[in-house]
Amino acid sequence: MNEILISLVDDQQLFRSGLAGLIRSVPGFTLFSEAENGKVFIDQLANSNQLPDIALIDMHMPEMNGVELNDILQKKYPAIKVLVLSVYDQERFIGKMIEAGASGYLTKNCEIEELVTAINTAHKTGFYFNPATLKAMHKALQFRSGDIRSLNNISIELTTREKEVLSLLCKEFTNTEIAEKLFISPRTVEGHRNNLLLKSGSRNTAGLVIFAIKNGLFEIGF
Repeated sequence: MNEILISLVDDQQLFRSGLAGLIRSVPGFTLFSEAENGKVFIDQLANSNQLPDIALIDMHMPEMNGVELNDILQKKYPAIKVLVLSVYDQERFIGKMIEAGASGYLTKNCEIEELVTAINTAHKTGFYFNPATLKAMHKALQFRSGDIRSLNNISIELTTREKEVLSLLCKEFTNTEIAEKLFISPRTVEGHRNNLLLKSGSRNTAGLVIFAIKNGLFEIGF
């Protein structure tokens, strides 16, 4: 199994050091880099010939905060899965970051087991939404009725197979697992996923979940 490369971006030295020690202690995790703010992290990426798989970022940092950093990562480094790790647990912060492309949102007082699960899940499926995140999305997102519309508010149509694939993606199944359930090839699943991304206007799997929730195609359970 390939190691998951993880970057930590947080201005609190003590917290960051403790988290770095935790990352090093988990089998399958490798600490890729540490940075005290978004600007330092972006500079690190610009001077590296490799990228981390996961970036754990704080919301409140000097020079470049988590919101600004996430925006840059989504545009310049979309392959990096962003997990927000913050003291803020207000639903408006959670909803804003998820809509902006973050792959998950955790509070800093979460259990170690959940953080490990979030990293593994985001690396495997592209997102990790716990009940608090889903609840925040439920309140933040405007639900549509009638025809299916993209995130850009364009009316679209989905095939029955695309809806099946979308439903399974929302339930955190991988392409290989979806292929087995639907008796099709992983390559065919990837083709349906790419079509869903194009039709929905989503940037990643997390965006597909938002799209599905907005259109009532995925039932949220708390």
